[in-house]
Amino acid sequence: MVDLPVASSSSKPSNLAAYNGPERRAGASARQWLMAMLDEIDYGMVLVAGRARILHLNHAARLEFDRVHPLQVLGGELRARSPQDVAPLFDALHSASQRGLRKLLTLGDGSQRVCVSIVPLPAMDQGDGAFTLVTLGKRQVCGTLAVQGFARCHGLTAAETRVLEALSRDARPSQIAAQLGVGIATVRTQIGNIRLKTGAPSIRALVWQVAGLPPMMSALRSISGADFDRTA
Repeated sequence: MVDLPVASSSSKPSNLAAYNGPERRAGASARQWLMAMLDEIDYGMVLVAGRARILHLNHAARLEFDRVHPLQVLGGELRARSPQDVAPLFDALHSASQRGLRKLLTLGDGSQRVCVSIVPLPAMDQGDGAFTLVTLGKRQVCGTLAVQGFARCHGLTAAETRVLEALSRDARPSQIAAQLGVGIATVRTQIGNIRLKTGAPSIRALVWQVAGLPPMMSALRSISGADFDRTA
């Protein structure tokens, strides 16, 4: 985890820069709480200083930033992957940091299009610059980790979990059967078991149960089997 910067000694009197009393310790604790809160949110969130410098990527953002996501991290900065998105992202971050303006962007193409919110935040400490929070929209209604967390909570088997993942991608039972190499009757039985265990009256209601889950990132980290380096 990258801690939020404190102004250097060149911008503050030396006696204040060296002070480590209760006020400073409380500020550091507040920053740690903020970072921990961001990591518990099941949406990718990036805390940016200035126009592009990344201070913190939450756990969900680290999972989102794959090779095809419209945004990427280059040299510790938040950058657009496609040339057509470079100017809109730059303008939105500049407007947030310099003018305090919010912006909603749509970046990427086709199935990789993502809505991104750019929200200016006030400085946390006197002497710090303003920060910007970039929140990533989800590329699918029910992410794989969310489905796995839901399945684990309801005691679904591995086979039932695979069926639930396919349902969350809007696949029909016949398509699921073909994908998994099983009979349609098997898939229908598994769907029935899933509905029984979750109390969902229909497939649609089942998918919406998953889509409406609260953040469960602590549990999902153990499921994903990856504990990311927190140095941005």
